[in-house]
Amino acid sequence: MAKKAGNTVAACPCGGSSFQECCAPYLEGGVPAPTALALMRSRYSAFVLGNEGYLRETWLAKNRPSGTIIEKKDPVKWVGLKIIRHQELGDRATVEFIASYKRNGRMMKLHENSLFIRENGHWYYVDGTFF
Repeated sequence: MAKKAGNTVAACPCGGSSFQECCAPYLEGGVPAPTALALMRSRYSAFVLGNEGYLRETWLAKNRPSGTIIEKKDPVKWVGLKIIRHQELGDRATVEFIASYKRNGRMMKLHENSLFIRENGHWYYVDGTFF
């Protein structure tokens, strides 16, 4: 945690400087992410924080899973996010990332190229290709 003017400032799970200045406005304030990259980062933070509602609402409706998104029975501990590259062209975007996590004490990585679409001014996660 970083210190700021005598107050403790929680770092953002996505790697941003502080949660309140990075992903909190999207996760807690109902503010739409302005870019696909910001949405990707906030979705990672939602996984870390267990915010399944946010994940569900930011998933393109026709691709949204009907069942559980965050498995509580076999939990993982998310430990880091690295953005490899992102590209935005009009209302479509891709974000390639590596998310590190621990499952049963074993370090693992999720390497994905995610597709996002903007509809009615809001970005949505469509799906991803795993490496």
